[in-house]
Amino acid sequence: MDTSAIDNLLGQLRAAAATGSASAGAAAAPVKGTDFATLLKNSLDGINGHQIDATRLARDFELGAPNANLNDVMIAMQKANISFQEMVQVRNRLVSAYHDIMNMQV
Repeated sequence: MDTSAIDNLLGQLRAAAATGSASAGAAAAPVKGTDFATLLKNSLDGINGHQIDATRLARDFELGAPNANLNDVMIAMQKANISFQEMVQVRNRLVSAYHDIMNMQV
């Protein structure tokens, strides 16, 4: 059983966790040149990329491509699913914040 894909995914998760904990202290200082719209668009593009990769790998596996591996397909599909669920939660929080702001009395 080839575990290189799982090891690769674990490495990515550890790197993301390390980046998240390192950037928590830097969150107080504003980053110049980056606005919310750009961050949101980049995030959506990344999620779209995960979805496209998962779809492509699944299609290749279904067609019997020699380089298509079931492990890679399942990992790509889970990455796409997790990133999509994360974006749904961000959207829900944005909508909730919008409603809170709109309901404030001036």
